[in-house]
Amino acid sequence: MSNIKFSIIVPAFKKQFLKECIDSILAQSYDNFEVIIINDNSPHDLDAVISLYNDKRIKYYKNKKGFGAYDVVKNWNKGLEYSTGEYTICMGDDDMLHPECLSRYIELIKKYPNLNIYHAWTLIIDENSDIIGIQEARPERESVYSMIWHLWSGRRQFIGDWLIKTEMLRSMGGYYYQPYAWSSDHITAFKSAIKNGVANMQHIGFMYRENRQSITTNTDNTKHKIVAMLNAKTWYNKFLKNEPENNDTDKIYHKLILRKLDFHINRRIAYDLSERLYKKPIDILYWIKNKRKYKLNRNTIITACAFAIKKRIGK
Repeated sequence: MSNIKFSIIVPAFKKQFLKECIDSILAQSYDNFEVIIINDNSPHDLDAVISLYNDKRIKYYKNKKGFGAYDVVKNWNKGLEYSTGEYTICMGDDDMLHPECLSRYIELIKKYPNLNIYHAWTLIIDENSDIIGIQEARPERESVYSMIWHLWSGRRQFIGDWLIKTEMLRSMGGYYYQPYAWSSDHITAFKSAIKNGVANMQHIGFMYRENRQSITTNTDNTKHKIVAMLNAKTWYNKFLKNEPENNDTDKIYHKLILRKLDFHINRRIAYDLSERLYKKPIDILYWIKNKRKYKLNRNTIITACAFAIKKRIGK
């Protein structure tokens, strides 16, 4: 148990924060890990950053043909192919680990050795690495139904704040594929937690960077994000067909989730659509014309418009 090896996948494209990312990993107090950096055919000189290091734990690979933002999950899973550790983290090339992250994961694994997934409490940082927020506190243990319900109730989570057993990831075909990774991290975490739930770190372990280069802030891919949310709804419906056994709290969560499923998906779609309409209001004509194609109802379109107007007024 004390010699657990971690695989830390860094799908790399941007150069700006890459050194800071790598430095934070190499600064870990627990040192049995490998860093798997995958250059996704970047136009930036990532080689110059990697050449600064002489550490055998860094493994650097280059994709001859880039997967790009649309298929970014395929790059995550390319990294999984190279993983040799018992547990895997996949983090952004602009994110950071707290120096005690892996040590704190070791403590969680020792305490709850039969789980497939663990979560790190996360700080939100900006482009200057200043702290601008903190993730909500979570109970040390919870079920997949609790995870879903609280995500829908306003939790924030990211691909990099999950630690998952490598064997588990491979058994379910890797990280869950969605275009632009939209809800990929959520569904991957839920699938990993179905059997035994998750253990949540009670100390800071991860730092997620908000920046203007992120896929999250791109509104040119709104159509694909909406399709991804409809795909996510299909997954939720399939998972929720079976009621949890022998746990009254989970049965309550299950009923609440089923009741809120349509509302949650439509709300997420309305938010994504509002981001596009905020930047390009004339697009409302396209969405009204194609509402059947994207399974949009009138309330979703109205809500998206309301969100966009509110944002424009508050600017």
